[in-house]
Amino acid sequence: MYFLVQERSADLLNCERLKKTAKKGFLPGLAGLFFCLIMNSEIKNIKKLIIKQSLELDCGKIIKNFPLAYETYGTLNKNKDNAILAFHALTGDQFVTNINPITKREGWWTFAVGPGKAIDTNKYFVICANVLGGCMGSFGPKEINLETNKTFGTTFPVITIRDIVKAQKFLIDYLGIKKLLAVTGGSMGGMQVLQFVSLYPDLAYSAIPIACSASHSAQNIALNELGRQAIMADPNWKKDNATPDKGLAVARMAAHITYLSKQGLQEKFGRKLQDKGSLKFSFDADFQIESYLRYQGANFVDRFDANSYLYITRAMDYFDLEKQFNGNLSLAFKHTKSKFCVISFSSDWLYPTIENKEIVIALNTCGANVGFVEINSDKGHDSFLLNIPEFLRTLSDFINSTYNEINNEKRI
Repeated sequence: MYFLVQERSADLLNCERLKKTAKKGFLPGLAGLFFCLIMNSEIKNIKKLIIKQSLELDCGKIIKNFPLAYETYGTLNKNKDNAILAFHALTGDQFVTNINPITKREGWWTFAVGPGKAIDTNKYFVICANVLGGCMGSFGPKEINLETNKTFGTTFPVITIRDIVKAQKFLIDYLGIKKLLAVTGGSMGGMQVLQFVSLYPDLAYSAIPIACSASHSAQNIALNELGRQAIMADPNWKKDNATPDKGLAVARMAAHITYLSKQGLQEKFGRKLQDKGSLKFSFDADFQIESYLRYQGANFVDRFDANSYLYITRAMDYFDLEKQFNGNLSLAFKHTKSKFCVISFSSDWLYPTIENKEIVIALNTCGANVGFVEINSDKGHDSFLLNIPEFLRTLSDFINSTYNEINNEKRI
């Protein structure tokens, strides 16, 4: 049906993007190739599942024999009832915790996942896949199209959150897991949680959607479109063997603002100048917040593919769980047996509490077992990625109680 491949492959890296980190612009010819080979030699083995089965996408196209990169943490127990599927957000990847072997940075959920942490890998088996359309080893726009021997780029099929979730179901089947202890994720990860339980109502004991919504607001679609247009306006976007660094950096800068809160930004930066003293009377980064955003943008282009950004933000904008069920969100959860814990953050204006409560109302309407917590935090949308004790405690208590309930029922 499908098989696992572990490899050290040049397709895991966008070599043109990595060459940029060595110096401005691109290294020509053999020098560039040599640089990519050096980078590849440092890559740890990345787990990949080659899915031989056909997957019909919502756009009507069919894909098969495609890779899904993933990583696991902890040990799957004998009963295979301690598995937690974590869905990553827009710019995340499969490397949830520890050091990412490619970027050399900490995983995106290091505060929450690991030995003795909220999602304790001494006790639970955590799975995370790089989403379809991603750029960390899964099938996406920077993969080679065998028909043209060129990267797909914008010839890659348009994908949806439903497509992304269906691809990950193959991974769960491959691992031989009949039912997950929990599915969880924040932001776009939360969207995947909602889509997963609607598609597979009997496949998870519990579900923890965090800081998300059942569909994007006009504001969020507009913000994503701003990022996409920044990328497509970059002259390098349509050039072969070039990366729209400037456009992608601006897209990241704009998005990063939405992940923070006004209060958090004011407390951290205010109107502080980058260099002590007077204004420079130029367009250099006078203010610390300007320098911070430029830093975020520059770092982002070293690890993310511009076309992946286009495709994944489009998938987020297309996501509308209510529309999938003829305008009745509660029908999405009609058959689910999962126990829910919906979590929002007080200062999150990207996915505000009111949008999370709409999910709770729909779950209550269909009689689902649901709890709701709004965490008080001034860190904005990014709160779910940070060391927020009340949030981590909520996450830990819910998962542990669910696991204990399951095991008590089995003993009875």
